[in-house]
Amino acid sequence: MINVLIVDDSAVVRKILTKELSRYKDIEIIGTAVDPYVARDKIVKLKPDVITLDLEMPRMDGLSFLAKLMKHYPMPVVVVSSLTPKNSENALRALDLGAVEVLCKPGSAYSTLDISRSLVSAIRAAASARINKYQECSHPVVEKVQAGKLLAQTTHKVIAIGASTGGTKAIEAVLSIMPATSPGTVIVQHMPENFTTAFASRLNKICQMQVREACDNDRVVPGVALIAPGNHHMVLHRSGALYLVKIKDGPRVHYQRPSVDVLFQSVAKNAGRNAVGVLLTGMGADGAKGMLSMRKNGAYTMAQDEDTSVVFGMPKEAINLGGVDKVVPLHYISQGIINALQEGR
Repeated sequence: MINVLIVDDSAVVRKILTKELSRYKDIEIIGTAVDPYVARDKIVKLKPDVITLDLEMPRMDGLSFLAKLMKHYPMPVVVVSSLTPKNSENALRALDLGAVEVLCKPGSAYSTLDISRSLVSAIRAAASARINKYQECSHPVVEKVQAGKLLAQTTHKVIAIGASTGGTKAIEAVLSIMPATSPGTVIVQHMPENFTTAFASRLNKICQMQVREACDNDRVVPGVALIAPGNHHMVLHRSGALYLVKIKDGPRVHYQRPSVDVLFQSVAKNAGRNAVGVLLTGMGADGAKGMLSMRKNGAYTMAQDEDTSVVFGMPKEAINLGGVDKVVPLHYISQGIINALQEGR
C-alpha cells in the first residue's frame, strides 16, 4: 500500500485527487494539506510514502517548500501544476530540486481520467524511486566525449532516446556533452504539453546541439535534437535520403502520449541499421518492444543501468526482452553513442 498526502490550496483539487486516487487498491490517501505549514506537520505525523504538491500556495510557495523538504526530510514528491508557461518553468525547477514527476492539474487540457491514470503511474513510480539516485542524477558526473570527425561519418545516422521518471536530468546529462556535430536526434520524454516546450528551451541553452520542441515535418539533421511535444506522438519518416518527423494524435500507448514505443517502432522501420537507440530511466515498459524492433532491424541499442537509474523499469523490460546490445551507466552513455557511430555499429 502506498500512503499519499495531497498538498494543494484548492479544496476542489484536493477533493478530485482524493476521489480519483482512492479508486486504486494499492493507494491510500492518508491526509490532505492546504499549505506547506500544514503539510510539514502532517508529514511528521503521518509519514507518507509519497506527497503530491501544488506549486502555487499561500504562506509558502511549493518550490520553497520542496527545497526545504528535500534538504531536511527527503522523500518522493509528485508535482501537480497548472499548465502555464510560468508554471512550466517552475515545474522544471521542481525537478531540479528533487521532485520525481511533474503533472498537469485537473481542469487543464487533459480529462480527469487521463490525469488520474497519469497520476497513479507517477505515484507508483515515485514510491519505487531511489531518491538518492535522483539527487546524484541532478548533478551528474559525466565523461568528456571524444568525438573525432563525427559529422563526416554520421550524416545519415539517427539517434533515438526515450525516458520517463528521472529522465529530464538523465537526458540533460547525455545531451549536454554531445558534440555540435552529432547526428539528428529524436527524443521522447514523458511530460505534459507546455512542459516539453520549456524543457527543450532549457536544454538548448546548455547543449552544443540545437534543441527544440519538434513540429510536424521537421527535418532530422545533424546538430539538432527534437523533443516530442507533450500530448502528441512523434514518429520518424524517411523521404528519399532525408529523415523527418511527423507529429500526430492517436491513442495513448502504455498510458503515454508521447510514447517511446511509437517513436522507436518508427525508427526501427525507417532508419534500421542507421539508428542508435537509448532507453533511459523510467517506470513501466514503454519503449521495450520498440527497442527490440530496432535491434532486430540492425540498430545499435543501449539501456541505462540499474545503479544510475532513478527507476529501472523501462530499461529492465527492454533488457529482459532481449532488445539491448549494451547496458551502461548514465555517465558513459554519450561516449557509448559516439563509439557506436564511429565503429559503424
